[in-house]
Amino acid sequence: MGAPTVHSDAAKYPGAAIRWSSGVTTAAPSVYYDLFEPVEPSPKPTMLCVHGGAHTGQCFGRTPDGRPGWAARFAEWGHTVYVPDWPGCGRSAYLPMEEMSGEVVCAGVAGLLETMGRPVVLMTHSMSGAYGWRLLERHGDRIAAVVAVAPGPPGNIQPEPVVLARGGDFIEVRGGALTWRLPLKTWMVPSEAFILDKLLGRSTRFPRHALAAYRNTLHAIAPRIICQRQNVDGSQLRVADARGYQGKPVLIVTGEFDTDHPREIDGAVAAWLREQGAVVDYWFLPDLGVGGNGHMLMCEENSDAIARRILGWIEQHESIER
Repeated sequence: MGAPTVHSDAAKYPGAAIRWSSGVTTAAPSVYYDLFEPVEPSPKPTMLCVHGGAHTGQCFGRTPDGRPGWAARFAEWGHTVYVPDWPGCGRSAYLPMEEMSGEVVCAGVAGLLETMGRPVVLMTHSMSGAYGWRLLERHGDRIAAVVAVAPGPPGNIQPEPVVLARGGDFIEVRGGALTWRLPLKTWMVPSEAFILDKLLGRSTRFPRHALAAYRNTLHAIAPRIICQRQNVDGSQLRVADARGYQGKPVLIVTGEFDTDHPREIDGAVAAWLREQGAVVDYWFLPDLGVGGNGHMLMCEENSDAIARRILGWIEQHESIER
């Protein structure tokens, strides 16, 4: 990994007293990453934030309504934060669509993870939840703790969806609360229904006046990746060896109105992790007196308050290297 490029554009993340740079990993598949650092040196643990499907790392840098995002806030509050784009997505190097998969995303993130100087707090969101469980399995010595925001489950416990129709270039499935028509040979471009039903849902916290700005940040999803997320034909990533889970602190956070992540779904992930030996806290936010949130917690109007709660959880765990 070469030295990051330091940027002088202070307006990029207004209102946050941080240093911002960027870099590209050299190992294949390479990834672009943003690096957010506190202005003054800090002993707080380094964080690695991995975006979910239809997004890039931009969702952690700045909110749709222009406020500093979680990565900027974490850095302002003393943490060094790496935010990659998935291989083949956003600002990362091009990959042919047919080569993109969850395994490839994990390989790209692992390439960045292995260059970092000490174990990190790995934060995942949504589709990257399954990638976090795989990374913890294979690179647990590089991960001090996991914060999983509305995480996709591992294939170990995710049921296969009901197949409603299947053609040469599509499959229609029902999984959980939503029905999906998934392309098999082309990119899945986020539709208006996908944005409103899946990403926003019934959230009362999303800044809907900034919906157009948010829509412009979204990215198409490769067909194998979206089929894996729905566990079509049992294709979701599985964990085969949970020895790295023993004693590992894990926090799962879910919003009240997340259509695809009701309490029982993410609660089942928490229960499975405990069975593997992890030390798990599950926050269904209404139980903490925090209501109204949907799927995009890092983009919503109370994002700073949720970020502070997450950092409070990290600080409570003395086993996380500082």
